[in-house]
Amino acid sequence: MTDNSTTQGSKKRGLTTCLLWIVQVLLALLFLFAGGAKLVMSAEAMTQGPVVLPVLFLRFIGVCEVLGGLGLLLPGLLGIRPGLTPLAAAGLVIIMIGATVTNLISGATVPAVITIVAGLLAAFLAYGRWRLAPHRSRRA
Repeated sequence: MTDNSTTQGSKKRGLTTCLLWIVQVLLALLFLFAGGAKLVMSAEAMTQGPVVLPVLFLRFIGVCEVLGGLGLLLPGLLGIRPGLTPLAAAGLVIIMIGATVTNLISGATVPAVITIVAGLLAAFLAYGRWRLAPHRSRRA
């Protein structure tokens, strides 16, 4: 006979893992796209707006976003250094805090809401992969 609490616990863990993977994939796509755009955009296109940031700084942020997006997916998919996933998510939270502040200073409220949501999802992912359902590393 199976213990009912064990069955419910494993179902809850499976649901949490599935939800975390969905958030991971969506955030990875978002940051790979946003970071990639910062890397291929012309300098003139990036300096048009109410708040002008140095082009090299925006390229640096683009590299960080691309690496963060890869850090959300690759450790879990490959089973190598899975502890990097919550660190990548935490780094992206820091980037989203800066993006939110920049958007609010420029008066762009809709982009600020989007960056707040992305930051909260990244924070949820960092906590979830650190405490709730951490990835397991593959042993050779």
